[in-house]
Amino acid sequence: MQEMYKNRFYIFLATQIAILFGSLFFPVQLFEVTIQPVLLMLNIGAGILLISSNKRLTWFFIILFAASAVVFGSVMLTRTHQDTFFLRLPIYFIFYTVVTFNIIRQVWWANFVNQNVVMGLISGYISLGLLGFFLFMSIELAHPGAFQGNLLDSDQLEIRTDAMMYYAYITLLTIGYGEIVPVVPVAQKAAILVGLIGQFYMVIITAVVIEKYIRHSKRE
Repeated sequence: MQEMYKNRFYIFLATQIAILFGSLFFPVQLFEVTIQPVLLMLNIGAGILLISSNKRLTWFFIILFAASAVVFGSVMLTRTHQDTFFLRLPIYFIFYTVVTFNIIRQVWWANFVNQNVVMGLISGYISLGLLGFFLFMSIELAHPGAFQGNLLDSDQLEIRTDAMMYYAYITLLTIGYGEIVPVVPVAQKAAILVGLIGQFYMVIITAVVIEKYIRHSKRE
């Protein structure tokens, strides 16, 4: 466990990238039905590893996910079954909020910046996009039609979640192609918030870590 904890950022980042881009290398149906649930389970485990320094918090989430697995079964790790998705979304939102906060905190307070910390910096940024997705999905569920666009013209939950995931990262990156637009005030403010957080992360957190890395490299 100690050796795994040392490489916690590598593990978490690897599972993040696999979840986001795995469908590029496998048939979509095979990936979403078989591979993605396994990757999500590994990502949750890696997230728990990231917060394992806080024993109470670690056990809280272990018990929470164990109870959720009993209640929801294998559906807990899939994007199907729209009724249970409404109940599972807050669990993921809370968990990844805590994990993201801990990643940023550990990266910010790192005394020595090595490759592992840089991986943490990258995974923290990717996690912000995931939080943006949860935020946008929560708004869409509370206010149906809060986001509109060609990519959302479907009743299938899988297609809509893929579209909102795409929109979350496009907003975080401040690209804004325009296929999805927020049309109610709360959705518009959420889009502004995600864009600002992405910029603050790049300008402040990334700059501090890079400065530490350059300073330590010069000392060596």
